[in-house]
Amino acid sequence: MPKHIRASALTALTVAALAAGTVLTAPAAGAAPKAAAPKFLSASQLPPHPTSAWTAGPVTEGFPEGLGFCVSTEGVPSYDYRHREFRTDLDTGAVQLTVVADTPALAKALAKHYDDLIRTCADRIEKNDPDVEAEGRDYGTLPVEEGARVRGLHTETSWGATDISLLSVGRDGRTVTVVQWGQMGDFDDAPVAAFKKTTTTAVNKLY
Repeated sequence: MPKHIRASALTALTVAALAAGTVLTAPAAGAAPKAAAPKFLSASQLPPHPTSAWTAGPVTEGFPEGLGFCVSTEGVPSYDYRHREFRTDLDTGAVQLTVVADTPALAKALAKHYDDLIRTCADRIEKNDPDVEAEGRDYGTLPVEEGARVRGLHTETSWGATDISLLSVGRDGRTVTVVQWGQMGDFDDAPVAAFKKTTTTAVNKLY
């Protein structure tokens, strides 16, 4: 995404009770023991690039800057964030985030929160920067583990720079994963079917 775009400050997260009055920021009573770290996509599992091979960076602790465009940690508890970045020799990149929550209910709320942020990202971009037009699209849900959803985001600046991203949120038990793919272009350039396959693989591969 163009560096000049800055997402507006996100409102503090408030999530209604999901089970027995538990909210996202509530302490987890009797939380399960810490499980093995979730696994990440490999470079070969990204949507194929027509002219350049993907390379994968190392799995790194913390929240990736690349996701801060639409998704952030604002209003979210300090969970176990890990990420992996991917790139090609051209202007195409991707990133995968994994977040391990204390309970499946909290993970469910977190997945919904991330999906809501992605769903409303285009509106927040336009509100924050009058020189950018943004459009989001919903590509539907995927029947993998506890479910996943894929969305698209296109931005175009007043001077003609255009970028397309595909983003997905999926969950397996207590773990949420977010995958983002992006390059220069518009919706016609988005490999939606291949990205859905990547998302399904990402969720299945967690454990």
